[in-house]
Amino acid sequence: MTTEPVAALAARKTRPAPSAREAREVSLPQRRAGYTTAVTIGGEQFYLTANAAADGTLGEVFIRWGKHGSGTAGLMDLYASALSMALRHRVPLADLVRSGLGLHFAPAGRTDDPDIPRAHSVADYVARRLAIDWLPRADRASLGVLTRSERLSQAEPWLPALARQR
Repeated sequence: MTTEPVAALAARKTRPAPSAREAREVSLPQRRAGYTTAVTIGGEQFYLTANAAADGTLGEVFIRWGKHGSGTAGLMDLYASALSMALRHRVPLADLVRSGLGLHFAPAGRTDDPDIPRAHSVADYVARRLAIDWLPRADRASLGVLTRSERLSQAEPWLPALARQR
């Protein structure tokens, strides 16, 4: 644990400050292409909606979970709004995914998504689903996020040796 002030930690970061042009918010088209995924994690159902920006990259995220007005629904709205705002201000999706991977909180466990059979939390699932749907394979592989078929193809060379060991 560090006792360094937050301002000093921020000053040490290697990423240069965005120029005025980069810091401007990306506008989204009035009609957006996207999808909604319904998934169950540890017995809890929620919905993830991801819409594209004009250039085809991820532009905004909505997460619906829990009863409207509940604490869980409010926290998921806040998380989705923060993700969307970061995307509109050109924060790389890989950085946002990295921050959500491995976060542990309930509900967690088995999912009904074949590409993501287990999730540590809703945030972990969202990070993995967005990576699979919106990042190139090389970027996902560097983050350790692969689809079911990609994991199977990686394991394929080892399957005959494993079968012989039985």
